[in-house]
Amino acid sequence: MPRKRATIREVAQATGLSPAAVSYALRGMQVSEETIERVRAAAAELGYEADPIARALASGRTGMIGLLCGSLEDLWQQSLAVGISRGLREKDRYALILDAFGDPTRERALAQQLRDQRVDGLIVQPIDPVAGFWSELCESLPVVAIGDSIAGTAGEVVFDNRSGVTLALEHLRALGHRRVAVLTSTQASTPDRPADVHVTAEAVRLGLDIQVSTAPHGLAGATTAAHDLLSRTRPSAVFCFADSIAYGVYAAAQELGLSIPGDVSVMGYDDHPMSGLLSPGLTTVDWDIDGIVRAAVRLISAAADGGARRRRVMQTPTLRERGSVARVP
Repeated sequence: MPRKRATIREVAQATGLSPAAVSYALRGMQVSEETIERVRAAAAELGYEADPIARALASGRTGMIGLLCGSLEDLWQQSLAVGISRGLREKDRYALILDAFGDPTRERALAQQLRDQRVDGLIVQPIDPVAGFWSELCESLPVVAIGDSIAGTAGEVVFDNRSGVTLALEHLRALGHRRVAVLTSTQASTPDRPADVHVTAEAVRLGLDIQVSTAPHGLAGATTAAHDLLSRTRPSAVFCFADSIAYGVYAAAQELGLSIPGDVSVMGYDDHPMSGLLSPGLTTVDWDIDGIVRAAVRLISAAADGGARRRRVMQTPTLRERGSVARVP
């Protein structure tokens, strides 16, 4: 015979607490850490598992947090999704991960679908942060934005893109680069993302001749875009707004018989762990992915529990120098 599911009342009897106190302790709320540990130990010993359907009916919450990624072809976004999923699990929540595949129209449809499925909150890495539908969505669902700011969110973990772009371009200029190509995943339909706007302004300030082109995150597409770029009038350096795109530049350079950094320097923008394994290692901008994960999980958990205060966390970048950028003779 299958073992009967232990009840919350049995856990309460074993710990000498009320069922309500046990419920709070299992969710890590409103009780001391000592009580949380004692209740969870008793629950584990009794084999207690919360009935998700009963809990959802009683609380009006599903325990699910939507995670809408701009493109999971971007290896950095994959790492972010893994980290957030694990962080939410530690908060007794689960991530429902969806991929917008770089398409603003798909992003809107998936965001609305997650709302209709009654997730307790939404974490999004927006493709189009200024789209009009976000304001309506944020009125009916706690939303935390990562990367770029969205009006009306419950919280946001935004990147100081002005500093990040400035770090990268000043580093290239200091090494003598004047003709720089920029590869971005931003499409013509969403031209107002801060990093893309700032790179043009900074190029003017620094006296750089830049050429901005679009490249997808996937290796095949990024390689094709980089191959086309490097086959034309070649810049001295390529600055990529994602390390995944920079990997395509490495592949294209190999196809064309070009050396990095001898024939062309390459720079990334998010310091994926793979970037240090390349030969030469990729010089890139580090955004502290672990800090982003902790902040996003903390903000969405507070918002899903009814916290009304809007919080904004600003991520400051650091430059990770490796061997992919050389001084211009």
